[in-house]
Amino acid sequence: MCADSTLPGPSVAGGPADRAELEALLDRRLAVIEERLLDAAAADTRLVSDAAQWVIQAGGKRFRPVLTLLAAQFGPHTDSDEVVTAALVVELTHVASLYHDDVMDDADKRRGALTAHQKWQNSIAILVGDFLFSRASTLVADLGPEAVRIQAGTFARLVQGQIAETVGPAEGEDPLEHHLKVVADKTGSLIATSALLGAKTAGASAEIQEVLTEFAEQIGTVFQLSDDIIDITSDTTGKTPGTDLREQIPTLPTLLVRQDARPVDARLLELMDSDLTSGDDLAEAVRLLRAHPAIDRAREEVTRRAEAARALLDALPSSPAREALAEMCTTVVTRMD
Repeated sequence: MCADSTLPGPSVAGGPADRAELEALLDRRLAVIEERLLDAAAADTRLVSDAAQWVIQAGGKRFRPVLTLLAAQFGPHTDSDEVVTAALVVELTHVASLYHDDVMDDADKRRGALTAHQKWQNSIAILVGDFLFSRASTLVADLGPEAVRIQAGTFARLVQGQIAETVGPAEGEDPLEHHLKVVADKTGSLIATSALLGAKTAGASAEIQEVLTEFAEQIGTVFQLSDDIIDITSDTTGKTPGTDLREQIPTLPTLLVRQDARPVDARLLELMDSDLTSGDDLAEAVRLLRAHPAIDRAREEVTRRAEAARALLDALPSSPAREALAEMCTTVVTRMD
């Protein structure tokens, strides 16, 4: 899809007149989605309901539902209840995946609260994740067979991305390319589906659906890559800097260090390959990595990818929704500062 011609957007003339109106609309619809998320997570027993609603009640940015609602602004049926259903599907899928991720990562906290497997146990958390996947599947069936196919394909990518991250790159495979594929599958795929289902349920044209899907996958991937950098550079996230480093999770900066390692990097490489449970060793590794040219290279790569995503939006009709999507491209760069 080329980005040098603007696609028609039937909802633009009748949509929100400015950003304030759009934000008020999003707030109203997100309030409905929040309530229905808890309803969707309700089960036949108190235990399952409590466990399934645990992560939802902890809050979150609801980035995927927001993207669904924004994408719906490019179709003629922005107020369709199917748009809300689509937003519920993607957020339930996301929340379900968090239950599984936390077990695999043995995480202690999620959004400031104990993780489900810490509060209950691993088997309960895994089964609750499965329960939420089933709730998402029930809802997506109401959107028709095409939506079911999209959801199934997305779920397959999520699982394959998690497996690829777990086993690591194959012999002879470029570790950086492997990481980018993992990020696209684990993060970009569901964010792309968020935009696609929003546009589709609102009746947007196939051309607009294509642009929004590609944009969302790219911006989702870029957000994760910026998180790779923030893990090293930020002292204000509430997490200990270098958490991924300590857990030896490959990230964009560490992979760039390994890609073009210099003799002067010997100590950093030694630390990256060692047990960093010691606070002093972790602090030294973070200090060395912060001063490494790989951080600037990583920032440049994120900026390049964010601008490529922004360029895709040129094909969409001008509207407050397009402005909001463009701001995501700015945010993903400035949040690294």
